[in-house]
Amino acid sequence: MIKSFFRLLVVVSATLVSGCSDNPQPTTSVLQLSQIRVGAYALQPQGTNEDAPTNQPIVATFSATLDAARVPSSFVLRETGGAVVPLAFTFLDNGRTISAQPAANLKANHSYQIEISNTLAGGSGEVFPGITISFSTAAANLTITSLKFDGQDVLSTNPIINTKRNVQVEITFSQALDPLTVTGDYFRIAGQAGLAPSTVTLEGTTTVKIQPTQLLTHLSRHQLWISGDIRGVNNEVHTTFTRNFYTEVDLTPKFPVVSDDQLLTLVQEQTFKYFYDFAHPASGMARERNTSGDLVTAGGSGFGIMALIVGIERGFITRAQGLQRLDRILDFLETADRFHGAWPHWMNGNTGRVIPFSPNDNGADLVETAFLIQGLITFRQYLNPVEPAEQDFINRINQLWQAVEWDWFRRDNQNTLYWHWSPDKQWTMNMQIKGWNESLIVYTLAAASPTHTIPKPVYDNGWASNGNMRNGNTYEGIQLPLGPAYGGPLFFAHYSFLGLDPRGLGDAWCSDYFLQNRNHSLINRKYCIRNPQRFVGYSGDNWGLTASDNHMGYSAHSPTNDLGVISPTAALSSFPYTPDESMLALKFFYYTLGDRLWGTYGFYDAFNITQNWTATSYLAIDQGPIIVMIENHRTGLLWDLFMSAPEVQSGLTKLGFNF
Repeated sequence: MIKSFFRLLVVVSATLVSGCSDNPQPTTSVLQLSQIRVGAYALQPQGTNEDAPTNQPIVATFSATLDAARVPSSFVLRETGGAVVPLAFTFLDNGRTISAQPAANLKANHSYQIEISNTLAGGSGEVFPGITISFSTAAANLTITSLKFDGQDVLSTNPIINTKRNVQVEITFSQALDPLTVTGDYFRIAGQAGLAPSTVTLEGTTTVKIQPTQLLTHLSRHQLWISGDIRGVNNEVHTTFTRNFYTEVDLTPKFPVVSDDQLLTLVQEQTFKYFYDFAHPASGMARERNTSGDLVTAGGSGFGIMALIVGIERGFITRAQGLQRLDRILDFLETADRFHGAWPHWMNGNTGRVIPFSPNDNGADLVETAFLIQGLITFRQYLNPVEPAEQDFINRINQLWQAVEWDWFRRDNQNTLYWHWSPDKQWTMNMQIKGWNESLIVYTLAAASPTHTIPKPVYDNGWASNGNMRNGNTYEGIQLPLGPAYGGPLFFAHYSFLGLDPRGLGDAWCSDYFLQNRNHSLINRKYCIRNPQRFVGYSGDNWGLTASDNHMGYSAHSPTNDLGVISPTAALSSFPYTPDESMLALKFFYYTLGDRLWGTYGFYDAFNITQNWTATSYLAIDQGPIIVMIENHRTGLLWDLFMSAPEVQSGLTKLGFNF
């Protein structure tokens, strides 16, 4: 548009000259203004030029090299109807471009004129017709110079934590504010429950104070929001501002305080409801999670079978009720899909047909099967063979357990076991079961099998990798005998040890499995105390990283995969290893966070204070270890039962364990 405008001037000028002369004269070239801008802001010779920057040079490019001597007097910047603005000139592009830098920043929200007179000329005598271009500068920015919470400046603090629940927020701006924009429509505090009722007042001309009129939710994320529509008295503009902050913890008990022993029983009883009240009505099996419908899980049901024993012993149900539930579960397992004796991970609770865990995982799952068999053997040892009905249960359990072809999963007699097999995908999953993780029970039961046993080299080479599962390094000041850095997710210390008693358990690869699990738990807790990623709420009372749901889905949380998610099952299932530390966590979860964390089936699966997220889910594999491991801490009941099985003892001896 600029070039077209100036070309028109040239044509008109040339026409006028030729039309007024009887004697043609030599044509004088016309100097054209190709473009002009303030910084990166292009100016239009005609029309409105608004919001130009205040701190940038004016850059003008012409069609020919300029006569530099004429520029200072021919190129003038002035306030509209006012004073001339001093300029310093620099020549660029072989003298075709000038950069005119104002001596000081231009005034914000102010009108200016660039006057380029006809005295400007090109270096070869080209003439310039003259032009005046008007523009206005952008309004000044209204910036926050201070942000105080209860008198402490937190403008550069991140995260802002331990804020009082009745915090007074004080914001100071760079310029005086338009009082009409200092209201609750422009300044707000919001939390998970919505907007927090607050008073908003202007102190002097530049400071705003916000005061909630109700206590904010404790140990929660809130947000201070300042609208981008507030203005200064000189129409200065502001960019929308938000800042998250976290309130202090309220240690007032949310439920009546009871004795530690009563609290343990209360947690076991409430959690037991997941496996008894919420069990699948047709099969009696445990649903994978509280939203799974007819989908039931093999491993979680094994944990639930062990929980039935606790329920009977603690008086949550009668022995007759427990045996009736066992009967229903056995009926289901006897007719459900099995592959070389092993159950799939997921099944339909009505039909027993496999539900694929993934496209290639639609057959046997040996690890899930081992968790299920662990539960069945434990219940078998609880039964009284003198009672004919209970002897029948014993016989039925033996048939199921002895039908598992552990040796088949060596895959052509390799010295390792494989996790999956499918009737149509065969060994496509191709996942060997190698330590250290949650699967020691698989090799224990495979060695213990009276019908499909494995030799010791399968354990040494497959599980222990001939010693490569050892660690021996120190984390958080504690030595870790086995496993990945920092131990991995805490369920490694739980799933196989619901029945397998680590007290006094040792072999060539680890002299003390109880110490392994205790140190793993302590490392996990000390990492949470150190909290290198500065997640909100981590402490010696609020700890425990393991696999669980999270604010993005699901993950195996650990110190090397820390997303800010605390899972109650982690600390609570470590009760046998860390009784004092786990009790601190239990009291924090129940008394301090119980108003958001405690529900129908015990503690919800996980929470993330940094993300203001608490799960509404329950998972069988997380709820089961809570009941069982608390009982092992209290009485050792499940350990004693499982370890009393003669096959288990034989298998451990075969693998070289001391116990």
